[in-house]
Amino acid sequence: MRRQILFGMCLAVSVVSSAQVPAAPADSAGLHVYPSITLPEEKFQWKQLIVPGALIAVGSFGVSNGWFQSVNHDIRDGMSTLRGDCYFRADDYLQYVPAAGYLAAGFIPGVPARHSFKERLCAGVTAYACMAAITNIVKYAVKEPRPDSSSRNSFPSGHTATAFTGAELMRIEYGPWVGAAGYTVALGVAFLRVYNERHWTNDVIAGAGIGILSAHVGYWLLPLERRCLRGLFKNDMLVAPYADGYSSLGLTLSATF
Repeated sequence: MRRQILFGMCLAVSVVSSAQVPAAPADSAGLHVYPSITLPEEKFQWKQLIVPGALIAVGSFGVSNGWFQSVNHDIRDGMSTLRGDCYFRADDYLQYVPAAGYLAAGFIPGVPARHSFKERLCAGVTAYACMAAITNIVKYAVKEPRPDSSSRNSFPSGHTATAFTGAELMRIEYGPWVGAAGYTVALGVAFLRVYNERHWTNDVIAGAGIGILSAHVGYWLLPLERRCLRGLFKNDMLVAPYADGYSSLGLTLSATF
């Protein structure tokens, strides 16, 4: 009986080892690029500035324009009537959903990613660093009061910028259908920022433009990061979840150089 089991195990190993799995071609950074991915590489084009530039321009126009300010107040009053005392603070958490989807969707069977996880991580970090820098500099330069008068850093909306950065990263990396899921969440975040009386309408419009622009910046700079961080792309990286009882949940990142 033992001999039969041993023979079966050896036979199974030999079948698996003899299977020929075609290797994906590697790019100049040693990263595997699978031929099923047909999306073109993201390169800088002037037309990519049209949508985010228009959104930022419209949002900026609303900071000091009297007519736009009246529209802001009308929308705030309408939201107040709709909301009453029922605030819905899910936007504080939903803003991060597109970012998580951007990093994780590539591991879902049937969802081809344009880049490896390491490249997605680099592009995402660059995009969010750009978004955070622009948003915070403008916030403390403009000092627009919030609708609820809690502070003077309303313009632009950081939550909206965060959500739209992730949504545009998803669209660029996985195509329009996956990107549509990210944009659905991002639009919900923008609505909730106005609904919860945390931002004016022009704040979320500008925040959306900053987020979209920042996502493009992340990919525009990716070829340069490939050359500067070539060692990072060639060496091993481990990303694993961790939990600390019931109080915290996160990811640990380990890289070998």
